[in-house]
Amino acid sequence: MADPRDIFDLTGRVACITGASSGLGRRAAVVLAAAGAHVVGVARRAEALDSLTSEIGAQAAAVVADVADRDAIPELAKAISAPFGSPDILIHAAGINTRQAADDVTPDGWDQTVALNISAPFFLSQALVPAMKAKGWGRIVNFASLQTTRAFPGGIAYGTTKAGIAQLTRAMAEAWSSHGITANAIGPGFFPTELTNAVFSDPERAKRNAAQTCIGRNGRLEDMDGPILFLCSDASGYVTGQTLMVDGGFTAK
Repeated sequence: MADPRDIFDLTGRVACITGASSGLGRRAAVVLAAAGAHVVGVARRAEALDSLTSEIGAQAAAVVADVADRDAIPELAKAISAPFGSPDILIHAAGINTRQAADDVTPDGWDQTVALNISAPFFLSQALVPAMKAKGWGRIVNFASLQTTRAFPGGIAYGTTKAGIAQLTRAMAEAWSSHGITANAIGPGFFPTELTNAVFSDPERAKRNAAQTCIGRNGRLEDMDGPILFLCSDASGYVTGQTLMVDGGFTAK
């Protein structure tokens, strides 16, 4: 048989990662570049994106944009495709958690959460899928959450969108996988990122979350490397419409 390591090789592929300025999005960009891909990071913070492209080097480019701006999606798709060509891999890591209790949810907070967490992944994918279809190969990775299946305090808007991500992923798979485009989701447990800063700034709370896992600790950024690489490579060619929980067994208990 051929060298099994070859199925994880992304040489010649182009990957776009939204939310690439920090956290799991940034980690995904670094990992895919290390596997041989050219990467385009998308985020609102230019300085953070500059740091990313400096770390990766010539294999990386950046686009400063708000992916929640639906009217700007056509121009954003062109900007993403400009540096290295149309992307083969699309990772939707941009997200927001307004952390409003049900009685305190505002229309603006709700709409902002929906626009970024679920509308943006669909409409940006819709804009970039035609080029994937033309190649007969593509990988879409959405970001789910523990709240895809669990209800957390102050998470009604966020949890609703993350539950929606699971169905969006299945629907993307149904629509596009016959064209060689797989669509899957990753559901992170508690990882130290800007989005979870409130959790990790409270040692007791972080300890309780770690105890809830089967492994007995919270996530480390490197724990995401293998799952991301798997879902973005030929290794997952017959896997689509799935949500892979990378949570140390949090949802198993």
